[in-house]
Parts: sequence; C-alpha cells; structure tokens
Amino acid sequence: MSNNSRSAVNGTNGVEIDDSLYSRQLYVLGHEAMRSMATSNVLICGLRGLGIEIAKNVILGGVKSVSLMDNSLPDWSDLTSQFYIDESDIGGPKSRAQICLPKLAELNNYVRVSALEGELTEDAIKQFRVVVLTDWPMAEQLRINQVCRKHGARFITASAAGLFGGIFCDFGDAFSVTDKNGEPCKNFIVDWIEQSADGTVTCAQDSRHDLEDGDYVTFTGVQGMTPLNGCAPRKVQVVNPSRFKIGDTSGFPPYEKGGYCKEVKMPEQISFKSLQDALASPEFVITDFAKFDRPAQIHALFQALSEFESRHSGRRPEPGNAAEAAELARIAEEIAKRQGLEPAPDPKLAATFAQVSSGQLAPVHAVIGGTASQEVMKACSGRFNPIRQFLYFDALECLPEGAAPSVAPADGKRYTGQTAVFGDEFQSRLGSARVFLVGAGALGCELLKNFALMGIGTGSRGGQVIVTDMDRIEKSNLNRQFLFRPWDIGRAKSTTVAKAAIRMNPNFKVESQENRVGPETEAIYTDDFFENLTVVVNALDNVEARTYVDRRCVYYRKPLMESGTTGTKANTQVVLPFLTESYSSSQDPPEKTTPICTLKNFPYQIEHTIQWARDYLEGVFCQQSQTLHQFLHDPTFMERTLALPGNQGIETLEAIKTNLLKEIFNNQIRQLLFNFPPNQVTSSGAPFWSGVKKCPTPLSFDAADPTHCEFVTAAANLRAFVFGVPGAFGDRKAIGQLAGSIRVPEFVPRSGVRIATNDTELQSQLSVSSSTEPDALDNLAKDLLEAKSQFAASGLADSVRVVEFEKDDDSNYHMDFITACSNLRAANYDIEQADRHKTKLIAGRIVPAIATTTSVAVGLVCLELYKLLQGRQKLEDYKNGFLNLAHPFFAFSEPLPPAKHKYHDTEFTLWDRFEIDGDMTVQQLIDHFQEKHKLEVTMITQGISMLFSFFMPPAKKKARLGCEISKVVEEVTKKPIPAHVKSLVIELSCNDSEGEDVDVPYVKYNLPGK
Repeated sequence: MSNNSRSAVNGTNGVEIDDSLYSRQLYVLGHEAMRSMATSNVLICGLRGLGIEIAKNVILGGVKSVSLMDNSLPDWSDLTSQFYIDESDIGGPKSRAQICLPKLAELNNYVRVSALEGELTEDAIKQFRVVVLTDWPMAEQLRINQVCRKHGARFITASAAGLFGGIFCDFGDAFSVTDKNGEPCKNFIVDWIEQSADGTVTCAQDSRHDLEDGDYVTFTGVQGMTPLNGCAPRKVQVVNPSRFKIGDTSGFPPYEKGGYCKEVKMPEQISFKSLQDALASPEFVITDFAKFDRPAQIHALFQALSEFESRHSGRRPEPGNAAEAAELARIAEEIAKRQGLEPAPDPKLAATFAQVSSGQLAPVHAVIGGTASQEVMKACSGRFNPIRQFLYFDALECLPEGAAPSVAPADGKRYTGQTAVFGDEFQSRLGSARVFLVGAGALGCELLKNFALMGIGTGSRGGQVIVTDMDRIEKSNLNRQFLFRPWDIGRAKSTTVAKAAIRMNPNFKVESQENRVGPETEAIYTDDFFENLTVVVNALDNVEARTYVDRRCVYYRKPLMESGTTGTKANTQVVLPFLTESYSSSQDPPEKTTPICTLKNFPYQIEHTIQWARDYLEGVFCQQSQTLHQFLHDPTFMERTLALPGNQGIETLEAIKTNLLKEIFNNQIRQLLFNFPPNQVTSSGAPFWSGVKKCPTPLSFDAADPTHCEFVTAAANLRAFVFGVPGAFGDRKAIGQLAGSIRVPEFVPRSGVRIATNDTELQSQLSVSSSTEPDALDNLAKDLLEAKSQFAASGLADSVRVVEFEKDDDSNYHMDFITACSNLRAANYDIEQADRHKTKLIAGRIVPAIATTTSVAVGLVCLELYKLLQGRQKLEDYKNGFLNLAHPFFAFSEPLPPAKHKYHDTEFTLWDRFEIDGDMTVQQLIDHFQEKHKLEVTMITQGISMLFSFFMPPAKKKARLGCEISKVVEEVTKKPIPAHVKSLVIELSCNDSEGEDVDVPYVKYNLPGK
C-alpha cells in the first residue's frame, strides 16, 4: 500500500478515484457509485442560474465528462444567479456556454468539460448517459425525452420561475436502485434463533435491530444452525424492536450460540413513465406537507409558462402586466382541464406565478439545482431513491404583501433578476445589511456566493459582510468548497472566499478575518461589533462553536441563521429575538458511548476495535512522545512527575522507558483467558462468554500475514518519527522477516490480576488507592536521568518530535497503524474486519459531506434571510427545514416559540433579562431586587465565580455586602475587568415572597463610564 495519495481503481475501466480529493463524498456515495459516476458522460442544456448550479455540483461530484449547451448570449437578469457571468459579458459576443466553460473546467481536473454547439440531434444525445435540460421549451423536452428513452439515457429536466421551481426525472423502463436510503447496513449480535416455521431471531441483550418489514438479512458465525452462515438474504418480518422473523428454519440443526446478523441491501427495479405519459398522469414528491394541494397547480402553471413563451418569442410575462398574467392563467386552466388535474390553479396563485416568473433568484436555483444535481448522481450510480417523477417547490412566503416588482430598463441593472420579484426598495435593504458569517468552509462558500449574487452588503449605507475562519485550505476541501482551487491549498479560507465572491460581484463589500469566534476573541467581537450587526449566519461544523455563537446572539438579541449537513441530510433553523427558541434550546440526543470495559476487554463490533486502536495510537505515540519531549526539554518535568499522587508518577516514567512492541494481541488476550477461561460460567450458571461477550483467541506474529506486517511497519515508522530517524521504512516484506526473527520471551499469565467485567467494577478498582515503593520510583528516576544525559550528549534530544494525530496525511502512517491495529484486534475476537476507508471514517470522526446537500441547505437559509431583511415579525412567516436528498424527503415546520418561565405573575423567556446600570454594592443590588421585584437574593454568580452567597462566613459576607460589584468580580477572578467589557452577566438565585426557590432572568450589569 502506497503512503502517497491513495486511489481506488475501477478494474473494468482503469478509472482511479482520488480518495484524498473525494474523501468526504466517498462516505456518502461509496466507491462503487463513484466508479459508476467516473464512467458517465453528462449533458447539461441551459446555463442560466439553475443550469450553472447543476453543472457546478455535477462537476464537483466527479463524473467522467460534462458537456455544456447554451448558445444564447447572457443578459442582465443572469447576474443575480449566474455566478460565472459578470457585467463585462453582457452585450459581448460569447454565449453562456463559452463564458462558463473555462471556469467550470477549473472545478475538477478529473472531469472533462466541453461545449456542445449546433443542434441537439439524436446522434448528439445518444452518447450521454444522463441528459439534463434546464428551462427548456416543452416541445423540445418531449422530443429529447423520447430520444433518451430510445437510447437508454437517463433524462432530467429542471425549471425555475422566480419563487417557483420544479424537477422531472425519467430513468427508463427498468432502472436498478442498489441502495434506496444510503444508511449503513445494520449489524448486531444474535442471542437466539428459533428452530421453527417462523424462524424468530432475538437480538443479544434485547438490543434494538431497527429493521423494517421487507428488509433482508444474512448471518455469520452462527454455531449450531450453521446453514444460516452466508445464506442467501432472508426477508424480515418485524415482531418487536428486538425480535424479527426470517422464515422457516425447522429443517436446520438447533441453534447453539453466537453469530452476527447483518442487513443486506437488495437491488430494486423501478419503472418510469415517459414525459408525455407523466404529464397527463403525474406523480408528485411533496416538498411541503402544508401545501399538499400545491404541486398539481404548479404542474399546470409550468406547462402554461412554456406555452406562453412559445407564443411570445421565448419571453416570460412582464412583472406587473395584468393582461399577460391573465393570459397565462387561462392557459393553465385549459391544461388542468385537459389533463384532469385537481385542484385547478387558483387564480391568485396563477397571478402571482406570472408576476414573479421572470425572476432569477440565487436561493431558489440553489434549492432546485442542488436537488437536481443529486438526481444526476443517482442516474449515474443507481444509489439512492430517485424522484418519481415530478417535484415542485415554492417559496411564496418570501413575497412581501404589496411588493412592487420593477420592470428591467432597456439598459439593464445588475439586480434585474431579483427586483423583478421584490422591487427596488427591498434591494436597497439587502444592500445596507450588515452580516457576520462565521465559517468559510462548504456552507460558507455557498453562503458567500449567494450573498454576492443577492447584493447583500453592497449598499452605500454601511452594508457589509464580515467572514471569519481560522482554517487553511486542504485538498479534501476542493470537492465541495467550490470557491477554492488546487493552487489555493495552504491559503486562508476566509481571504480566499472573499476574493472569489468579489469577482462575482465587484460591488460586494466583504471583510475577511482569520479569527476563531470564542471567549478568547471577545476583545475583537465586542459589544460595539455585535450591536452594529443586522444578522449572524453560522457556517460551522461543530456543536460547541455553534452553541457559543448562539449564546452571543441571545445576549445581543441578534437574529441567527443556523444550518448543518451530514451526507444527504441537512437542517436549517431560524433564531429570532423574542419570537423563537434559540439553537441551544433543543439539542440532538447525546452520542451513544461505548463502555470502557467493552473497549478494553470485550469488544463485539468493529467500531469498538477501531476506537481502541485510535486510543492506543494516542496513548502510545501521541501522549508518550509529548511526555518524552517534556522530559527531555522541561527542567521541572521530573520534579512535577515525582509529586504526582498514587501510581501516576511511576506510570508516567515507565511510559517513557517501555518497549512498544509488547504482545498486545497475545499477552493481554492470554491473561484475559487465564482469568476467564472459554468454559467459564457466571454465578447463575450461564456461560460467561455469550451474547455480546465474544471469547477471544491469542495471535502470534506471522510474517506472511499482511496485516501483521502492516502493523509492525506503521509502528516502526511512527517510532522513527518520534526519534527523528530520517527516511521511511516501507519494505513490508523485509520488515516482516526481521520482526519474525525476533524471539519474544514466552508469556506466563499471572495470578491475582484483576480484570473488570463492567465499568462499575472498573471504577471501583480505580478508586482503590495505590502506593508505589519509594525505592522503585527513585531508581526509575535515576535510570531515566542517566538516559537523559546520554541523549543530551549524543544530540538526539533535539531530534525528538511529538506525534499529533492527522487523519488526512497519507504519508504519516497514522491511519495505517490504526487500521492494522484495529483489524488485529478484530481477529482476536472474530469480528469482521474493516478496510482503511471505513476505519478512517470512524477513527477520524469524519462527517460525510457532498456539495448537493450544501447547495440546498444554503438556498433554504437565504430564502429565510429574504423574510428577515423584510422585517417580518410573525412567527408563522418563518420555516425551519429538514431534508434528505437520498429519499428524497423535505419537511418544513414553524419555528418553536421560546419556553416561558414565571416568577410571581411575571412571565419571561431566554430573551428577557434584568438590566441594571452600575456601579452598585452587593447590598444595594440585593435591596434593589427585594424592593422592586419582591425577590430575596440568596446567591450571586458571574461566570464560574461566586460573588455572594447566604452561607458565606459572617465576616466575609459583611465585607462583600459593602463592596461594589465590579470590585468583587476583580477580587474573586484575581484579574481586572478587560477594557472592552461594557457590562457583566450576573446570575441570581432567588426566593419568592413565600420563600420558594424561583428561576429568574439573568442580569445585564452595565458598568459605569462604558
């Protein structure tokens, strides 16, 4: 295995999949789907905002080739959604395809991008696996669909009209879906299998199987009922959360013990209707269940729009033209009647559709384009459930009442495509907005692109976007963070995205920063900074950072737009002062953790062995190299270590001295089996090694086993790195032969060694105090000090380096070590082993990601931003969203209002607070709340510091009561209040007039003179 950039090779076509580039997407689609995509030729016709969004995502996704077709010249309305066309292109000689081709080609060196000119003939169409039409005339859609069906090409058409959008898919009469949902196959340990006609299976320890009726499973490692091992997949009928039926097992030997059950994804054949047939008898994917009757109406309206365009030389109804709106409505009514569509288009809806249809809105194109892009990937790979067959979406909630759309003047304007929907006055509001964008990764790139196209922060009245991100660009970012290029690797993300966004819109006012947003930067992101903001938009990838920004927004009473993605799933949330709960008000359930004893002695899943291997790398290489470096370079290290309580001192020093290559896969296992032999029974007489406790087998080094050699090679290279030994040891055969020649003393298990069988026993063992013989500690310290002197004399001390885990560097042997270590551990316990790809996902805690989902999520965020910047103050105007493009599934809900609390007769939420202008003494503060709010203050805290409590010693309490709050804070924290801090957040514990403890809002304590 090479330790350079790793690739997965398509054996039939010789196509390589660059793992380092596609790593996050590979965890969404898998290698087989990526290989199918890498052999697929895609044609995209129409390159306005919707077409360019699809092209961008498909090229990032890694198909073989993308051909572009759009011979039209760009116009002013393109500029609000077509991010590769600028003002200098308007009126020029180049077509949209000619302008966009070189810019799209930069996105992915593995994808060949070309332009298709001339007529779209049958000969041209049949060379493509997927054909995509955007905003294409209906007559041509029908013709091309028939050609695609004739030659086995998958057909997708997508359309957008202002705040409306739609997609149609036809993948032929027999399209095979290999994995409908993309979820990992479920895998669990068997506790019992009935020998019966039903064949009921029970999961170990009544754990949940999470299977559904119609799923399929197979088995491995079953003892007794061995015909089930490797059997053809059996269909499941669920009995309850821990039991299910697999059909007749009466002819098999009785079940004895053990075994794994694993879900098997079965291919499913899907038949699609042609566009001609589907138009008359449509099937709809519902995108908003609050608009259940809307798809049929939009279905008729989009057909009517195409008919209107054919009658008016390709143009759409003019905004505000009542006669043209009425004409479109009549056409839609006729179509609905002819096709039997119910309900027929509502006249008001039809009028609105006509009014906004000429709009070109970046957020709508992001939603429809991202969804359509995912359908292209499904068409290429057969992975995930395709749209059957129409999907319609609208965002009419964004349209303000009484909006006055403007007709584009003859000479055009940059925001014509947006003012056609919202009007000029609202465009001015967008320009004067001040937005703080936290994060410049995948979400940040898409958000900044949309902001630039929408004209946010472009006005002359203080509008601006501030973007901050402390990270640098890595190769794996290029697959989904489309504003970055290979030559940007190593540069700051924030400055790179800012420059790219300005190229899209030279009027865009954006300031880039490289700061982490957290307590350590509150002197930068001060009260003045937040008070001048219009809205904060998060583009973060971890809960801790999101929660911190959320708390700041609550404190400063600023709106927050929140979003996140995992693979094909995404969610969006609107946080509005006084109207909604905050991001932190509701959280996902905590991640399921594995007991330490399971990891240490009783693993039964590959996830356990991978976590154990990651911990082993951290303990043996990362922590020990850190300890060794401190020992050699910190003069106080030995003194501090010798002063550690219990056995910590000697354990730390032994870690420096120990030999890595101990028999972790033999000695420890043999000791475990000495304590708990294979035939061990519990006090109740049940076998000890049963259920989730798998009896292990010791391993001995075998130079002929690649995994054994991989482990030794990786460990040797890691040790060489720590001691600064130059060069890499890559000859696994030679290393294996050398390691095999080493004679390791025979291990003899020891009596009296205690091994905990659960975490309760482990904690009990750890709580028992232990002591170390003083002579042993002194002798070890003496030996190490002599070794330190020898290091210093040889000059090797300066060569010692610290190992810091990095999953994405294929040359550092970190993932090689964890993969080999985990698989050897799995071999001990007869657990199915994992390849490097899966091991990296789990050990590196990688969040799967794909550009399509990010596009859709950001589009939804920006649609909510339209409402916010209109000044909407009704909760029902806003929507939180959840989507899963694999199904596809969309769900929207009204944001939840903040929870209400109460003291006396006063209700309050997290947005409320007491506000006091200081400086008061503690006594004055207590008196203020007693007199004004009838609250008895029993405790006062600021952060983690206790300023006052009723149980303080009398002398201390008396001194505190007479001291000013600010002085108490400085006394308790032992540092002055920073100059930038204008106010303190003070928490109170209070009793009401009846002496009952009550919750009250926090206090914003404004410091005098600030």
